[in-house]
Formats: sequence, C-alpha cells, structure tokens
Amino acid sequence: MEDYLVRVMAKEAGVRGLACVTTELTNEAIRRHEAQGAVSIGLARGLASAALMGALLKVQQRVALKFEGGGLLKKMVVESNSYGKVRGYATPIAEHGAISSPANMMDLFSPNGLLTVVKDVRLKELYQGIVPLISGEVDSDLAHYLNQSEQTPSLVELDQHLGEDGRMVVAGGLLIQALPGNEALNLDTYVNRLDDLPPLATLLADGKTPEEVLAFVFSGEEYEVLEARPLFFECSCSWARSEQALLLLGRAEIESLIEEQEAVVDCHFCHQRYIFDAAALELLLEKL
Repeated sequence: MEDYLVRVMAKEAGVRGLACVTTELTNEAIRRHEAQGAVSIGLARGLASAALMGALLKVQQRVALKFEGGGLLKKMVVESNSYGKVRGYATPIAEHGAISSPANMMDLFSPNGLLTVVKDVRLKELYQGIVPLISGEVDSDLAHYLNQSEQTPSLVELDQHLGEDGRMVVAGGLLIQALPGNEALNLDTYVNRLDDLPPLATLLADGKTPEEVLAFVFSGEEYEVLEARPLFFECSCSWARSEQALLLLGRAEIESLIEEQEAVVDCHFCHQRYIFDAAALELLLEKL
C-alpha cells in the first residue's frame, strides 16, 4: 500500500478525522539514517505524527515537532508541510537505541521531557507551543499538546510493526479532532470505538485502507471525504543551502578548511552529504 493520508469531516457531529499509512516513507528514513530498534520505532511514530499535523496546515505552511527527554531516545525532530512532505531524525541515548519489544514503548522518551511544536504560518513570527511529555509514547503526548496548547479536543493513535529484518512492516497514524467552534465537545464515543478496534498496525497489516479505518471510527455517522493526499519523505536541504551554512563560518574558518582540502556538510534530516573540495571552497571565498 502506498503512503497517503485521508481527511474526512463529520459536520453534524462537529468532528474531523485523519488517517494515514506511512510505511514506505518510514523505511526511507530508516535507510537514510541506518536506524535500528528504538530509533526506527521513534521515526515511525514521529513521521506519522508530522504527516497528521501537516494535513491541518494551509497552503505553504510548515510545522516542526521536537521531542526531548530521557529514555531510549534523547531527541527527535520531525517536520512536514502542507503538501505531504515529511522528514525527521532521532538521536538515541545508547549507540543503537536497542529495544526488545513493543512493551518498552513507554521508554522512548521520559515523561519529564518536553514537546515543542513550531509552526510557520507565513506571518512575521513563528508560532511556538511547549508542553511537558505525559507518557513519552508520542501519540498521547501529541494529543496532550493539541488539547492543552491549541485547546482542541483531540485523540491521536500512532502504531507500527517493526520486522525482524529491521524494516518497518507497517506504520501509520490516526487523528480524531473537534472542529472549530466545538471546543467543549466530548470525544468519549470515539475513544470507545477505538478501544473496540484492533490496533491500527493490525488493521493496516490486514490490508485495511485509511478510508476503511475512518469508516470504522465514524460507523453510523454521516461524513464527507475531503481529500486523499500522497505522503513522502523529502528533505529541503541542497547544495546552495550548504554553501550558505559554510559562508556563515566566515573567511578565516573557510581558509582553514581549504588547508584541510575538504569540508563536508551532513544534513541531520536525511544524511545527504555535501562535499566541498578545495576548489569549491576557494569559490566560496569569492562570495565574501
């Protein structure tokens, strides 16, 4: 199943729902970062959460989520935009962030950590919201942010299954949220429906599509499918941006790099390496 997201609206109920499958883009991130164990699990959950948040944006807007705290992961940063592009990285506490079973999921981040959400909504200043992590499991932490910082009743479920070969068998996410003007809405009905369903990873592994998952969640209610959008891993790094990063170092530092014959800029988000030899660095000096 290709990666994509479906967004629906149950207008009379005052609720919208989003469901996505993110298996392939997660595997692309795993490949680029040579991720293992908890890092792979974290990327699966983080990238799905970014995809869900990106689908709430307007044209040309962007969102970044940063999870920080003790546990198996030290930090995770994921980003998305309004066009379905996602990227991210996770830093383990241990060398490989080994995880033995899904039971250790609560240890991805410590509840003493923080979730920072930064939105670029094309205004002069960025919007930033910060909340404490309540579980370290990512999905309940994101729901806590939406409920507390954005004052929007929300349910989030993220799920995945990591294969023995290190590849993600399936990954995806689900967001149920009150529509604007329904801030006092109780979502217990949807909580109960989700409790009655198999885990999201099981549904997706059984071939259920995001549309079918949402049909289960909104069983018996009228709702409208607003869009289905493709999702993919894509980084915004480039040679030009790497040049700008080196130019910020200043003349003296670039001259020092020339003596070393090489400078390497490694993108945190995708591990693309931009290698500047001495000749390329000499050209940079001409721009100062």
